[in-house]
Amino acid sequence: MIRELDEQQSYDLLSTTTIGRIGFVHDGRVQIHPVNFAVSGQELLLRTSPDGLLADLTQAPVDVAFEVDYHDPIGSTAWNVLLHGSLSRASEEEAAGIAARVHPWAGEDRSLPLVLHIDSISGRNVRREPAHPKI
Repeated sequence: MIRELDEQQSYDLLSTTTIGRIGFVHDGRVQIHPVNFAVSGQELLLRTSPDGLLADLTQAPVDVAFEVDYHDPIGSTAWNVLLHGSLSRASEEEAAGIAARVHPWAGEDRSLPLVLHIDSISGRNVRREPAHPKI
């Protein structure tokens, strides 16, 4: 059974994890990259390499999609949250706060702070019904 989640339920689930996937178009192709993030109100905070693709992409704000999901095979449940918004470089005032809250797993220098301003958010909860034995 699939159940649509309201905006608050989607935000609540989004704040239970720190890894998601950011999707964007680069050179005419859809790219999807895993990233660490933190939720701050109606924004996501990220850090990336100052020499990477996301750094190049955010010379000006860019439209992106972001997705987080969870799957519990034992409990037969799953959920996902999908959002759309604008990704941009953080201001100097925001940078220290982002550095303190977002801890990238990837090595290398991830010192460029980014902010994803959320325009829309939706989510779904899925529960697999138990199989009925055949009689």
